[in-house]
Amino acid sequence: MHVVVGITGGIAAYKAPEVVRQLVKMGHEVRCAATEHALRFVARCSLETVSAAPLYCDLFEGNRHSTEHISIKDWADLVVVAPATANCLGKLASGIADDALSTLLLAVDPRRVLLAPAMNSQMWAHPAVQRNVAMLRGWGVGMVGPDEGQLACGTEGRGRMAEPSAIVAEADRMLSALRDGDGLPRLDGQRWLVTAGPTYERIDSVRFIGNYSSGKMGFALAEALANAGAAVELVCGPTSLAMNRHGVTRTDVESAVQMYDAATSLFPRCDGAILSAAVADYRPEHVADHKLKKQGGEGLELKLVQNPDILAELGRMKQGSQRLVGFALETDNEVANAEEKLRRKHLDYIVLNSLRDAGAGFGVDTNKVTILAADGAREESGLMSKHDVARLIVKTVAS
Repeated sequence: MHVVVGITGGIAAYKAPEVVRQLVKMGHEVRCAATEHALRFVARCSLETVSAAPLYCDLFEGNRHSTEHISIKDWADLVVVAPATANCLGKLASGIADDALSTLLLAVDPRRVLLAPAMNSQMWAHPAVQRNVAMLRGWGVGMVGPDEGQLACGTEGRGRMAEPSAIVAEADRMLSALRDGDGLPRLDGQRWLVTAGPTYERIDSVRFIGNYSSGKMGFALAEALANAGAAVELVCGPTSLAMNRHGVTRTDVESAVQMYDAATSLFPRCDGAILSAAVADYRPEHVADHKLKKQGGEGLELKLVQNPDILAELGRMKQGSQRLVGFALETDNEVANAEEKLRRKHLDYIVLNSLRDAGAGFGVDTNKVTILAADGAREESGLMSKHDVARLIVKTVAS
């Protein structure tokens, strides 16, 4: 396959020829694109020798025409930027194209870009850089690293570019996924509803009842559905996660009642729904409009009332070929409880998580699930990233 290796102006640029060499050794055709400052750290001759192709570094160089970034974009299956400096991340996140490499990156589908960040640890931790990273990931841009270790400035911390072997391994994985379409069914023209995150049920003006859900599983599901070509309606409770993915429309809610209203309004226009949100079963009957004060040594009694059951209501609303997928987080009699929920709420599938499984559940980047179907079929995932679990779920329920 065809790979462009982009190099920006950081000391880690001296490792770029090794990235190119390993990609060529794996059988990929490689071209290099460098910024002016990158060539202060690595020689043009080195890059052209290991890639066996001319270096692209100037929009107007020689007899080349100013639309070469488009022809290179059309040639490339994947663009790997190693190293990707803070400046490079900021340009791409802001849509700035002021040199050959940034112009090329702006012309490429974000899902065909892999960045290997490298910078000082304090730069990496800066809120602007972290905002840019979150935005780019939301668009589907791949990231590998940075690693912890000794930095060029003499300090220790996170900011080292990932090793060439790690960059090449991730590039090869992305190329394999692109080659087989990530194994996802095509959902072009379909619309899917996804719920994600927790709900907060207010007690007073400053306190609430909530849970530990981060929303990561639901966001991964929305991304996988969008990768399959679906238009996605993402309804999410309070979360710090960013979603700037093309094809995903985000609706933010706080409470279970608000999520119920949004989901029941959107579902009739959807081909399917995957409800992964951790919705509170109960809410306080009365919400104070001020902060409740302590009353000496007295306790506080709250009367709770039941929230509407979003999953059960969508099960009642389901029409024709609409597919409905629920989640079950269980701590005992896991399979039996999930199967009972599957039948009672008229679901097509239910995804079972167990808090007994290390590395699965709230707040972490991995998960382990069992997918149960209404026809009795069952599939277990093993422990894997939530993005891989999301792909498995989409393959199973939407094929």
